[in-house]
Amino acid sequence: MSIKDIFKKKPNKFLMLLVRQTELTMQGLDLLKQYCKKRNRNIAKQIAATEKEADEVRRVLIEELMRTFITPFDREDIFSLSREIDDILDYTHTTVEEMEILDVKPNSYMFRMASLLYDAALEINLAVQRLQSNHLTVANEHAQRAKSLENRVETVYREAIADLFAKAKDLKHVVEMMKVRELYRHLSNAADRGDGAANVISDAIMKMS
Repeated sequence: MSIKDIFKKKPNKFLMLLVRQTELTMQGLDLLKQYCKKRNRNIAKQIAATEKEADEVRRVLIEELMRTFITPFDREDIFSLSREIDDILDYTHTTVEEMEILDVKPNSYMFRMASLLYDAALEINLAVQRLQSNHLTVANEHAQRAKSLENRVETVYREAIADLFAKAKDLKHVVEMMKVRELYRHLSNAADRGDGAANVISDAIMKMS
């Protein structure tokens, strides 16, 4: 081991766990994109397994928070950021779970929203990585990009709802419309959680600056 290695700063365990959460969220959203191209029960199972793994990472993070006095930034912000990231993947899972249960076929609006959600999760992942390397300005830039992507999801959501209601013809269509609208809401809620994660990052950076 060299002198440089001895004095090299060790990665913070909380930021490493948050990075892992974002990685699993990206993995889940990438699977959602695949699912929205073509429904596949095996992909649905992979999303469920990814969500379960992410829950375990969050449980470890919470336990570490309970027994660690010094944290890289405000412990409430760490908890909130972890929760927001976790909720993104939870909504990813419930979206696919309900599509399977309700027998709803994915459509182009769902794919567009899933793609934007993936891009937002990538920005959150990069923001947390930059927090880890103490590049706060760059981290905040990624957080702001994540917020912009949330706005784009909401735009697609409104387009999707307008198109959905325009197609209602009879009771059968109305029932199907209610199912699809609920799935759109799940994706919109996931975007809200992405926006929440970005806000927590920006707030934490403000406190650290």
